[in-house]
Amino acid sequence: MEDFIYLLVGTYTKESSEGVYVYKFNTLTGESEYVSLAKVDNPSYLAVYSNNQIFAVSENEKEPSYANALSLDIETGDITLLNREETKGNAPCNIAVDPKGTFVVTSNYGGGSISAFRIKEDGKLSPVTQVISFSGKGTNEERQEAPHLHCVRFSPDGKYIFATDLGTDHIYRFDIQVTEEGDVLDEASLKKYKVADGSGPRHLEFHPAGDKMYLINELAGTVIGFYYKDGELEEFQTIKADLLNAQGSGDIAISPDGKFVYASNRLKGDGIAIFSIHEQNGRMSKVGYQPTDIHPRNMVITPDGKFLLVANMESHTVEIYQMDHTTGLLRNIDKNILINMPVCLKFIG
Repeated sequence: MEDFIYLLVGTYTKESSEGVYVYKFNTLTGESEYVSLAKVDNPSYLAVYSNNQIFAVSENEKEPSYANALSLDIETGDITLLNREETKGNAPCNIAVDPKGTFVVTSNYGGGSISAFRIKEDGKLSPVTQVISFSGKGTNEERQEAPHLHCVRFSPDGKYIFATDLGTDHIYRFDIQVTEEGDVLDEASLKKYKVADGSGPRHLEFHPAGDKMYLINELAGTVIGFYYKDGELEEFQTIKADLLNAQGSGDIAISPDGKFVYASNRLKGDGIAIFSIHEQNGRMSKVGYQPTDIHPRNMVITPDGKFLLVANMESHTVEIYQMDHTTGLLRNIDKNILINMPVCLKFIG
């Protein structure tokens, strides 16, 4: 298959899936071909670095839970599990690798914490070097009874890390400060950004220009736009993505050209809300809604902006949509990947 990149699919392994799957994805036609598998428990979120380093959480409901290091042979597509280390916080659901490829951080949903690991020269992870725990609760008694860390992202300038707390309606920011003792985050630098009560912040993504950030809120079904500069966030807009109030908004993605925001919604009216981004001020305007299969948990866009892929956990499909660069609208090309409980998609290579 010419003109391809590798597609990684993370899954829940509660049923028939076994870990992280590798496919060849044709960037011209949208067709895919299975290549290999690494057996990993519940790799519900993946992060990639360079052309061969992959990191994955093991989102186990009860401890022990793990961060995993994997390696991809870019020539053959074979994927290998290098090692795993305990997160010391249960149900890690997100992982990020720093821009220099020296450490990774996980957000631990059940543990209400974030964990940091150094990356060794051989690509393996060190034992956990730092665990930062949080406290508090939100206004939704059923879903916000305690902190639930859901996402970690590095700032475009590589100086900070941001973490979303679904349980307390906060975004946390830390300075990156690597020490000889093994710490990578300066705990004393913690800054909190509060969003509206009951929002349930879930995933955030920075705009390709690096001057804006967009956050999807699981419980409120809203997308919030922030201006970003020198580590600071300034909220400028909140817009509704889930009009059915299902409290199941899932993921957010931004087109590589920075013109469109895509926000997935689950539980009712499963699909993707599509917003255009104003070139000057970053404000969002609703342009459409694309129905999907059941429970669209995660999305990924090809680097050239031609295709958007959606992992539908409960219908066991990865759908492939062609993107209209003018309108932002999506067209299903009917070349689904059939896989049990897909929950994370990444491209590499």
